[in-house]
Amino acid sequence: MGRNDSTCPKSFSCGNLTDLSFPFSLSTQPDCGIMFLSRCDAKPYPRIQLLPRGDSYYALGKPFNYTVELGDPKLHAKLRQHKCQAFNEKFSLPDSPSISFEILNIYNFFKCNITSSNTPNITQKRSDYFAGYKMYNGCKGFSIYYKLTEGDGEDVRASNVPANCSLIRLPIRSRSDNGGLFNMLSATFLVEWKLSEDCYKCHYGGGQCQTDITNKFHCTYPNNPHDQDHQKISSLEKDAKTARRKFGLTLGVVLGGLGLVMICLAVYFIWCCKRRKFNPPHFLSTRKLSYIFKNDVEGGSIYFGIPVFSYSELEEATNDFNSSRILGDGGFGTVYYGKLKDGREVAVKRLYEHNSKQMQQFVNEIEILTRLRHNNLVTLYGCTSRRSRELLLVYEYIPNGTLADHLHGDRVKDGPLTWPVRLKIAIETAGALAYLHASDIIHCDVKTNNILLDQNFSVKVADFGISRLFPNDVSHISTAPRGTPGYIDPKYHECYQLTIKSDVYSFGVVLVELISSMPAVDMKRHSQEINLANFAINKIVKYAFNELIDPSLGFDSDTQIWEMTSSVAELAFLCLQTDRDMRPTMAEVLDTLKEIQTSEFDNEKRAKLLLNQVKSQPSPNSVTDEWITCSSTIVANTK
Repeated sequence: MGRNDSTCPKSFSCGNLTDLSFPFSLSTQPDCGIMFLSRCDAKPYPRIQLLPRGDSYYALGKPFNYTVELGDPKLHAKLRQHKCQAFNEKFSLPDSPSISFEILNIYNFFKCNITSSNTPNITQKRSDYFAGYKMYNGCKGFSIYYKLTEGDGEDVRASNVPANCSLIRLPIRSRSDNGGLFNMLSATFLVEWKLSEDCYKCHYGGGQCQTDITNKFHCTYPNNPHDQDHQKISSLEKDAKTARRKFGLTLGVVLGGLGLVMICLAVYFIWCCKRRKFNPPHFLSTRKLSYIFKNDVEGGSIYFGIPVFSYSELEEATNDFNSSRILGDGGFGTVYYGKLKDGREVAVKRLYEHNSKQMQQFVNEIEILTRLRHNNLVTLYGCTSRRSRELLLVYEYIPNGTLADHLHGDRVKDGPLTWPVRLKIAIETAGALAYLHASDIIHCDVKTNNILLDQNFSVKVADFGISRLFPNDVSHISTAPRGTPGYIDPKYHECYQLTIKSDVYSFGVVLVELISSMPAVDMKRHSQEINLANFAINKIVKYAFNELIDPSLGFDSDTQIWEMTSSVAELAFLCLQTDRDMRPTMAEVLDTLKEIQTSEFDNEKRAKLLLNQVKSQPSPNSVTDEWITCSSTIVANTK
C-alpha cells in the first residue's frame, strides 16, 4: 500500500482509466498503492477496491485530479428493479488512517418504519417534522421522506428525528423525481479522495502506508533493517504533532469564530449586490442555479463530476478565442478549438450573450449531458462559472469534422464516404437517439451538422442546448419555435409541439442525406423540392431511386448496395410521414437499419414496410382531406 521504486510504475493505465499513479495501483502490485484496480480488460469497466478487502465497484472514470467516478453494481440492480432494499442501509464509504473519501453527489433521505406501535403522538410529531417534504410509500413496512428544494436534507436535526425514523444517504442523478423516486436515485457516484498527512509524508519519503489490525497507521520501509527505528521516530513525531494540534485547535476556535462572523457579513453583502444585478426567470431560479453550481467559484465548482473552468484558463487554451481556432458557428454560440494545460484537446462553445435565454441553454445542456453516458454522444468536460464574464462549455474535441462536412462541405475533397461507412454512421446515430428517447430526452435539433465524426468515422451526436427533458406522464411538450430549417417536423412547425417522433422526422432527413449526398435545403432545386424531404418523397413514391441515390456509392454495379440503399430510402420515407403516428420509433428504426446491414431485411419485411407506406401516404387528389390538424394530433398522442 505504498511504493517500491524498483517495481512500481510512475504511471499506468487500466481499461478506460489512463495516467494513473499512487494511490492507485494494480491488484497484482498491492505494495504500490491503496486503491486497487483489477480486471482492466473486463467489459464494461474495470473493478476497483478503495481499501484492501473492501467492496468492489466499477471504475467508470477519473474526471479530474483527486476524484474517481464509481458505479455500484449491487445498488444498480436494486434501483433498476425498483427494489426497496436500496433504502436498507446508509450509503457510505470506509475511511482509513491513510486515506479518506467523500461522495460528492450524496443526498439525505429519512426512512420511517410503519408499525402497529406507532402512536398518535408519534404520527403527529412525524407529520410536523416532515412538513413540506415529499413522501414515497411504495415500500412495505416504511416510508421515505425527502425534499427537492435548495438545502434539502442539510438540516438533519438528528436529535429531534421522530421515533422509528432514521437518516439514510444515497447518491442521486438529479433533484428531479419526474418518473418517481427511483428515477432520482443513481448507482453512479463521484468520490473525492484525500491522503492523510502521515501517508503523504510516508509515501513521498520512500515508505509504505500501512494500517494494522487496530486501525492505526504505520509507515514501513521495505528492505530496511532499521525500519523499527523509523516507526519509533514516526510515533514520537506523531505525539508532538498531536500536542501542537491541540494548541492550534484552541487558538483556531477563537480566531475562527471572529473570522466566520466577518466572512458571513461579507458574503451576505456580495449576495445582495449580485441578486440586484442578476435575477433569472422562473425556469432558472436562484435555487436551481445554486444547486447546479455547487460551491460556485471559478475553477473550483463541481456538478456531478463536471468541473468548472476559469475564464482565463479557457481564454489561454483558445489563444484568446482567436478566429483561426473557430470550428463552427451554431444558433447559440461559436465553437473554438482549444488545448488545456494537461494536454487535452477540447472544443469550447462560447455562447453569444450572457443573458437569461443563453443561461437557459447553458444550464439545459449541462443538466442533460451530465445524466447521459453513451459511446455515440459527445462528452462534456466542464463549463465556466455562471458568474464568469462569458458562458463557456467545454467538450471533448472530435477531430474529423461533421457529417455535413463529409457529405457536402469542405471535406468532400477528401473523397466520398463509402456506403459501409455511411450505414455505420446511420446505425450509430440511430442508437444514440434511441438511447436519448429511452432516457426521456428529445434532442430537438437532429441534423448532419450535429453529428460529429472521429478519425475512425465513429459518431458523436452533439449540441444539446435546445434539447428537452420529456416527462413520463405527458404525450408532448409545447415550446417556442426551435430547430433547423429543412429538418423540422412539419407538424411541429405547425403546432410547436414536440414528441419523440419529431426527432424521427429529422433523422429521416439525415438518412436521405446519407444516400443522396444532397443538402437538406437547396435553393437551386425546384420550388416544390427545395426541402430535401419533399424531393425524396417525390422520388420514392415514383420508385425513382436512381434519381435520389448518389451514383458514387456504386449501386449501379453492386446489387447488394442497390438493395441496401433503396431499403434505407424506404425507411426514410416512413420517418418523413406527416402523420406522426405512422412514423416508427427510433428503436424500430435502429432495428431495421441493423437488419439492412446484415442483409436480414428480406422480401417479407420489405413487403410489410411498403404496405405501411401505402396506407400512410395520402392520395394526391385528397391531400387537404387527409391533413391532420394540431388538435387531432394531440388527441392521438394522448391515447
